[in-house]
Amino acid sequence: MTVIGFHCSHEQIDPAQLLKDVQHAEQAGFTAGMSSDHFSPWSERQNESGFAWAFLGAALATTKLPFGVVNAPGQRYHPAIVAQAIATLAQMFPGRFWAALGSGEASNERITGEVWPRKEIRDQRLVECVEVIRRLLRGEEVSHDGLIQVNRARLWTLPATVPDLVGPAVTPGTAARHAAWADALITVNQPAVTLQKVLDAYRNAGGRGPARLQIHLSWAPTEGEALAIAHDQWRNNIFTPPVPWDLETVEAFDVVGQSVTPEQVAKSVRVSSDLSRHAAWLNEYIEQGWDELYLHFVGQRQAGFIDAFGQHVLPQLSPTAPAVTA
Repeated sequence: MTVIGFHCSHEQIDPAQLLKDVQHAEQAGFTAGMSSDHFSPWSERQNESGFAWAFLGAALATTKLPFGVVNAPGQRYHPAIVAQAIATLAQMFPGRFWAALGSGEASNERITGEVWPRKEIRDQRLVECVEVIRRLLRGEEVSHDGLIQVNRARLWTLPATVPDLVGPAVTPGTAARHAAWADALITVNQPAVTLQKVLDAYRNAGGRGPARLQIHLSWAPTEGEALAIAHDQWRNNIFTPPVPWDLETVEAFDVVGQSVTPEQVAKSVRVSSDLSRHAAWLNEYIEQGWDELYLHFVGQRQAGFIDAFGQHVLPQLSPTAPAVTA
């Protein structure tokens, strides 16, 4: 019994269309939603980057789906503002919202003009941000002097129940560190051995709550078309850290992606025209122990993917809705 969610990629699709897409996804049988939160896309070919928090209010109001967002507090966003946004959505839509809090990427954070800190500093800053956000969501007045500064902040609109603050991790080490504060784990598809290490590291360190997995995939009626979509839209995203953390501009991502072949992309994106194969891949993740799967079709036109998976893939997996925490 696994949640099968629809990932909303603001870097690729304008928010008006994306709202129609997630409504379509609910009608097709997806049982949850998840949203990126970027200032810049990964490529000029993607050419979008709407404001996630405005979209989230509209998506929650016009569907019955629970939603999550992946956010980076501490530079582009002051943690008190993130806490206020979380509190407002959680108050309006009880039990339907969670937020994953990460250390961020330079391509989104550089816009403030502040120095982009080293990774260990960003990790320390994140822990401070999480503590500030959690205290604010509990209704405390918060002052803090450290890598972030907070002066007598207090939230006046609070949710009845504090929503989950989720730890995003792509390595076992990060997953283990997040276990100290996170209410749940989220990661992205990697080789099965790596995913197992990430999941085990989180659980063995005492990590609680659901394990969520975002899956990048490409489907089309033909194998060639599915691979071409993945190569066009997602070839800048196959690199391991620190490349995605530290490159600052869309133009830089397009330069490093120039020499990436379709075959290389297929190692990071689940590419197939065979819907049964996609269903088998998803079932492997379920059997590995992931509680919630969020499907990201890396193409820009979502309707065909939504219809095909709604008719032929989701029925094989019997997706369920997440448990309501309110």
